[in-house]
Amino acid sequence: MRGSPRATGTMAMLSTAALLGLTACSGGGGGDDSGPLEVWSRSAPDPAKTYEKVFAAFTEKTGVKVDYKPVMEFDQQLQTRAGSKDLPDVLINDSGSLGNYQSQGLLTPIEPGDIKGNEDIADSDWKGSVGVDGKTYGIPFSRQAFGTFVNKEWREKLGKDVPETWADLEELATAFAKDDPDGNGKDDTYGMVVPGSTENGYLGWWASSYLWQGGGDIVADTGDGTFESAVASPENEKTVEWIRTQFCTKGNVQPGALTATTSNAPFFPEGTAGIYLTGPYVMAEYDKKLGKEKYEVIPTPAGPGGATTLAEGENIYFGAGSGKEADKKQLAEFLISPEGQEIAMTGTSQPVVRLPVNTGLDAAEVRKDDRWKVFQDSYENDAKAFPSAINFTPVRQGLAEGLNAVMADCDSDIPAALDELDTAINDELESQDVLK
Repeated sequence: MRGSPRATGTMAMLSTAALLGLTACSGGGGGDDSGPLEVWSRSAPDPAKTYEKVFAAFTEKTGVKVDYKPVMEFDQQLQTRAGSKDLPDVLINDSGSLGNYQSQGLLTPIEPGDIKGNEDIADSDWKGSVGVDGKTYGIPFSRQAFGTFVNKEWREKLGKDVPETWADLEELATAFAKDDPDGNGKDDTYGMVVPGSTENGYLGWWASSYLWQGGGDIVADTGDGTFESAVASPENEKTVEWIRTQFCTKGNVQPGALTATTSNAPFFPEGTAGIYLTGPYVMAEYDKKLGKEKYEVIPTPAGPGGATTLAEGENIYFGAGSGKEADKKQLAEFLISPEGQEIAMTGTSQPVVRLPVNTGLDAAEVRKDDRWKVFQDSYENDAKAFPSAINFTPVRQGLAEGLNAVMADCDSDIPAALDELDTAINDELESQDVLK
C-alpha cells in the first residue's frame, strides 16, 4: 500500500456476458466454499508483512484460513481474473477504485447493517463507499489525510514562524530558496517539493488540496448519481495562478518538478527542500533519513477557502461471484475491529492502516506519536476525497495534464486552459454516463 496515485489506468471493459457470468459462477476464489479465503491487496513486500500478521491473528481467532496474495499490478491481474470469471474472495484496495470496479460488475453489494462493528465507523466513511446506484460496495478499512512537512531546523535558523496561510507558506518557500538555510554558502536549497508529473495524474493529485483550499472544486456531485465539472471557476483561476507563481519563482519549487513523481523527488529527506504537502506514510522514512528532530508536521496553511486537504484510503471489497459469505463477513468484521486495526497500525513493518476507521481508536495514542494527531484532525475536520462513485482516474489524469501545461508556461492563459479542461472532464463524465 502506497500513498500516491496508483498506476491503475482505465481497465478494459468486460463484455456483458462476462459480467453476468461473474454472478453465476466462479473459479478458484469462490468455487470451493470449504477452501481458504483468497485475499488480495495492492502491496509491496514490506506492508505485505503487516497484512500477513493481521491474517495470522484472524485465523488464530476464528479458524478461517486465508490465502493471501500481495499484488502490485493489481488492476491488470484483476482484469485477467475477471475475464475468466474467477475473482478473489476479498479485495483490499483504494477507496477511489470503487466506481471503476462497480461499473464493471466486479463487486458484490454489502449491507452495512449486517457487518458487526459497522456502528464504529463514521457515517461519512460509509457514504464514501456507495456507488452511483445507491448501493454500498466497500467496507472502510484505512483512511488518511495530508499534512505539511516543514524543515524545522531551517525555519528556526531563519527566524520564521510556523506558516498559517498561503502567504506565509510562499514567504517561507522563498526564504528557503534564497537565504541559505543550510549555511553552506551555496545556492542549492529549494522551497516546496512538488510531484508535478503527468504520470499517473500526480500533479492533479497534489494540486487538488490547493484547489479546494482556494474555494474551488474539480467535480461537483449534482445528485441522483450524476456529476459535472466544476474546474472552470474564478476561485480555481486564482489558485492556479498562485501555484504557477511558485513554479515561476526561482527556487520556490525543486528542479525538474514537472517531471517529478513521489518516487523520484527525494529533496525533502535529503535536506535540499524544506516544504512538502504529503501523507503520513513518509514519516518512518524521513525519521531515518533526515532525522525526526529536524522536521515538523503542521496543519496545512489555509488558503482563501480554508485548509482542506485530500483524503484517501482503502476499502474491503467482496468479489462478485465469490462464495464463502460467512467467512468474508468474519474477515471484514475482524479488520475493522480494534484488534485488527491496531495490528494493522503497528509493528516493525510498514503499517497498512494509517488512520483507523474504527472511531474507538486514536492514531496518536496507538502509535504513541503526537504527529499523527495532525493527520487525524485534518481528516476529521478539513479533508475531502475524490468522488469514489465514479471512475475518477481519467479525471485526475486530465487535471494533471492540463495543470502541467499551464505550469510549463509562465505566460499561459489560465482561464482558457481551465475552460478546455472543463470540457474534457465533462466529456469523460458523459462517457461514464454520469454527466448531469
